[in-house]
Amino acid sequence: MQGPLTGVRVLDLSRVLAGPYCSMMLADLGAEVIKVERPDTGDDTRSWGPPWVGDQAHYFLSINRNKKSLALNLKDDAGQRIGQELAAGSDVVLENFRPGTVERLGMSYDDLKKDNPGLVYCSISGFGQDGPYRDRPAYDAILQGMGGLMGITGPEGGEPIRVGVAVADIGAGMQAAFSIAAALVERHRSGQGQYIDVSMMDVQVSWMTYMAHYYFASGDLPPRTASAHPSIVPYQAFPVADGWLNVTVGNDALWRRFAPLVDVDPDDPRYATNSDRIENREELVERISQIMQTRSREQWMDTLRENGIPCGPIFNLAEIFQDEQVHHRRMIQQVTHSAEGDVDVLGVPVQLSRTPGGIRAAPPLLGEHTRDVLDDLGYADDDIADLLERGVVAASD
Repeated sequence: MQGPLTGVRVLDLSRVLAGPYCSMMLADLGAEVIKVERPDTGDDTRSWGPPWVGDQAHYFLSINRNKKSLALNLKDDAGQRIGQELAAGSDVVLENFRPGTVERLGMSYDDLKKDNPGLVYCSISGFGQDGPYRDRPAYDAILQGMGGLMGITGPEGGEPIRVGVAVADIGAGMQAAFSIAAALVERHRSGQGQYIDVSMMDVQVSWMTYMAHYYFASGDLPPRTASAHPSIVPYQAFPVADGWLNVTVGNDALWRRFAPLVDVDPDDPRYATNSDRIENREELVERISQIMQTRSREQWMDTLRENGIPCGPIFNLAEIFQDEQVHHRRMIQQVTHSAEGDVDVLGVPVQLSRTPGGIRAAPPLLGEHTRDVLDDLGYADDDIADLLERGVVAASD
């Protein structure tokens, strides 16, 4: 399977979520990713269960497919030399330690670019490599709060709500993968690598888009409106007889088709234009909610779709993975794990026509590829045995 990044080698020093999500994206598109893990415990997420798939933590399995695992102690001088040798032959180095850590390990960009001027080096951190918050620890919830997302998420007048997956981490990982790909393209022109500084907080602030411009334009803070949209009405989740349904009436033409379905006069001057509907949001939403609760989700979806009104169910995970579109797009797949047999994994969310990515390998055991990586570097069997005995590296076999 030849993905668009086939031939690119990534030395992945990252752990937990933001970095591993980035390297998984690169691996899915064909890059060879060598994941460096601590020989004793491996990536933190190897212990983040239950639930477990056999002996494997669900969290680790979710973001580490298509990678090789090298169990290597970078705090040991011999381990650092191995890391530096690998970096010299890599296209990309990725890390998400706290600022200053890679300098102490001899694995900083300045250390590595001397032997590899074409190296693309990406650091992901909570607040970036400079600024007054540089050294602060950062977790997803902190960044969702400080970056603005929680400030606009939640019910009106209620508590701020964290998004249910770690989008500050995942967003930073996605931005890092995009930036790495862009730097690799630029390297074809210049022949030079470069350093990439990804801040989780910067990414979260950038996500504010039209909410930020709402504030820039008005000087007012956009209100928290639960599932509703601050600038379009009706555009939110409505309760129905057996659950919830999203209805998105995005313009006045759709409104004229939608209003009669919920027993509202489309020409009522309180609701005729989107501006009118925003002005009278509370009473209109209450009227629509009362009507929507009289019928089931499927009944409403049939009626709304027949009239060209965009709508969609609010699925739980069981419903998602029974959905025909999700199966058609192969967003759930099986891969054979070396210890646990067939395991379910999420599919690749982008499809390239000529060089598609794909799932080539299950998430690795800790140190599953240690011997192979060292062998490729030219280490003799006796040397590998010595490194194993001294705890510089570890292997799963």
